[in-house]
Amino acid sequence: MDDHLIVRYFPDLTPLQQEQLTALGSCYQHWNLRINVISRKDIDHFYLHHVLHSLSIAKFLTFPAGAHLLDLGTGGGFPGIPLAILFPQTQFFLCDSIAKKIRVVREIAAALGLKNVSAVQIRAENITQRFDFVLSRAVAPLALLISWVWDKADHGMICLKGGDLKEEIADCIRINGIASHQIAQIDISQWFKEPFFEEKKIVCLRK
Repeated sequence: MDDHLIVRYFPDLTPLQQEQLTALGSCYQHWNLRINVISRKDIDHFYLHHVLHSLSIAKFLTFPAGAHLLDLGTGGGFPGIPLAILFPQTQFFLCDSIAKKIRVVREIAAALGLKNVSAVQIRAENITQRFDFVLSRAVAPLALLISWVWDKADHGMICLKGGDLKEEIADCIRINGIASHQIAQIDISQWFKEPFFEEKKIVCLRK
């Protein structure tokens, strides 16, 4: 697992951030042997497929100190945990409906000393708090995500997606009443040149 890949694209990391990102790989290897939160074939590409993919959001938008972000359906902690390392003054609320995944997130956040991460087992529709942005990575179709949490996002949603999104975007407009000018698709390949990112996109839905 190549943590040097992260430093290549984020050369201004502090020594603590570099240390935390390096530790991330061994933490996930440890927990993945006990609770399978990352597929076996993916763990060998951990930094490329999970960490760098999560951090693509930071190439698109910088979160200010004090902002509150919801990582919806965080799974094993993506994109929330890598972003929490990069933005230590931003508060991240990671949620998932599966208890064992939240256990892993809590353990890893504690092992890394991330004071800006909280993790809760809860379904999206039961969340009552409001956030500056809602983040998601491969959780559900956009129209469904909007129906769950649009009213909880003050500024909008940032979703990591892949492939042809024409139908998903059309459904946002048709079902949810989102205007086309509120939706932006950003190619991650403009920042990261690895083949993995050729069809990966950030979809930003702004209020």
